[in-house]
Amino acid sequence: MWVTTNGSNTMTSAKSSQRNRRLSAILALPLVALAVTWTSPSYAFDFWNWSKEEKKCVAIKKGSLSDEDLARAGRALALEGHYRDAIKVLAMASNDNDPAVLTYLGYSQRKLGNVDLGISLYKKALDIDPDNVDTREYLGEGYVSKGELDLAWLELVEIEKRCGTTCVEYRALEKALQSGSAQY
Repeated sequence: MWVTTNGSNTMTSAKSSQRNRRLSAILALPLVALAVTWTSPSYAFDFWNWSKEEKKCVAIKKGSLSDEDLARAGRALALEGHYRDAIKVLAMASNDNDPAVLTYLGYSQRKLGNVDLGISLYKKALDIDPDNVDTREYLGEGYVSKGELDLAWLELVEIEKRCGTTCVEYRALEKALQSGSAQY
């Protein structure tokens, strides 16, 4: 979408925001360590790394990147709607109990329609980090999508205790509850 102003083309903020999210997803992957190739009809990611010993590209294995990098890349992919790719990236984390990894595995599973699996992953993440309002908001949205509004309201109360009523997570879950459909 373009808007012409004084004879010059400028992008609208929506297009700019989309470009920034896409750039964030790309930059979240360690650019030096990864080359992304498209190898299947579903265009799923396979990750490769240059091996000095083998003098060729080899598939990255679990434990090759830090869990923090994997969580950041998985989050970016999930928020861009690349849920299957996010799951592949997050599954490479060496710590199966990393709350960020669990949260975005849950998010991706929920968005793929596996709501109960997503909810179970959110609960596991909250057992480790009960103050994570992102996880609580996504859990509440999972409950909304299942029609379990009483449980979603409980998550809204927990979010309010941690960040008040003006934080993004509170407002998103409140909106989901009012509309009866998940926002994220």
